[in-house]
Amino acid sequence: MTSPTSVEHVSPAPGGAPADGSWTDATVLAADHGLVFHSWSAQGRLPDFVVAGASGCRVWNHAGRTWLDFSSQLVNTNLGHQHPAVVAAIQEQAGLLATIAPATANATRAAAASKILAHAPAGFTKVFFTNGGADANENAIRMARVHTGRDKVVSAYRSYHGNTAAAVVATGDWRRVPNEYARGHVHAFGPYLYRSEFWATTQGEESARALEHLERVVQSEGAASIAAILLETVPGTAGVLVPPPGYLRGVRQIADRYGIVLILDEVMAGFGRTGSWFAFEDHDVVPDLVTFAKGVNSGYVPAGGVLICDAIARTFDDQVFPGGLTYSGHPLAMAAIVATITAMEDERVVENAARIGAEVIGPALRELAAANPLVGEVRGTGVFWAIELVADRGTREPVPPAVMARVRALCLERGLLPFTADNRVHVVPPCVITAQEAHEGLAILRSVLDDVAAQAPAM
Repeated sequence: MTSPTSVEHVSPAPGGAPADGSWTDATVLAADHGLVFHSWSAQGRLPDFVVAGASGCRVWNHAGRTWLDFSSQLVNTNLGHQHPAVVAAIQEQAGLLATIAPATANATRAAAASKILAHAPAGFTKVFFTNGGADANENAIRMARVHTGRDKVVSAYRSYHGNTAAAVVATGDWRRVPNEYARGHVHAFGPYLYRSEFWATTQGEESARALEHLERVVQSEGAASIAAILLETVPGTAGVLVPPPGYLRGVRQIADRYGIVLILDEVMAGFGRTGSWFAFEDHDVVPDLVTFAKGVNSGYVPAGGVLICDAIARTFDDQVFPGGLTYSGHPLAMAAIVATITAMEDERVVENAARIGAEVIGPALRELAAANPLVGEVRGTGVFWAIELVADRGTREPVPPAVMARVRALCLERGLLPFTADNRVHVVPPCVITAQEAHEGLAILRSVLDDVAAQAPAM
């Protein structure tokens, strides 16, 4: 891997771009902050981190400084940055056919569907392609409502399903509240033993009580009015909340008991992230619909979709499906999917993620939890982990935002690009990370948390 050399500072031209077309970190920031409206941000307080290029598990800026990417950006570059086979597939497809309407049959789209279905459980027969995870969840909800003739959707408070109308209202976190325009959404608490809503002291108690709570919500809302239960298999942004044994199997039983469609959101957890092709493989459950995006093509071209079981697919054999997208099954995205899944198969990327989690990340984080007083809990699987930071282990009070800001600043200062959320550091490197790179990043993270713990009383 090579990094670009720094270039001479060029003052931005009107509109923000340098007059001669060259860029520095300073001119990028000036143009970006002046012209780009950022998501989930107050526009007067924008980030100052610049990425000029990337390769594998590393990114760099225009000055040539590099960082080890422990964020996978938004937990989507599962295959790492600039994988040559995927880049070549996109280039080849662009030369052959850059775009085509979704109503037109296309070989690359069919090949992408075939690649995805090859890793799905028996009984899944169709794929509906979308532009990303939000509209995957949006259309899965639509399918469930039409298939059942019902309206309501039950989802979890600790969840994120995307930023479109139904998806964001199905979301449980703060982003739902200013966006509650969609109808028919109900929320319940899922299992989270470390901060149990159910006074549980064991994983078994947490699972049983969370299931009882979910069923009571279903009954109280009127089971015959509920079209779907929508859950992230492993809630990601909410804290990498790996469900306890038996929980998802119990949710499947509740759904079956009341004729409800079970939708599992694998947008973040799927395609290797948990050390399996799909996270639900580890939980003895098969859903009716599976939503995906992110890792399916490592985010190289926007893509997502819905895996559809045969019973729901048949609903639309003669009935028009009331949904569609101009870029559904876009050829460039489809080519990226085919190349990504092929590379993951050939290079045993899913197996690598499982091994790194079991042999490197898991043991290192457990050692950190035993030694560092800031660490309340670590949890995860594969290359999908969270470190929950607390001001007091006894009360489990989360550390304040100032501590998290210090953690992030020190990580960047020491060459690690972290993923932070609330009082947590998520350890979510690309699935292709080597043991050596994982050890490197974990050593930086440990040094940062040790230093912050030593300073914590003063902060």
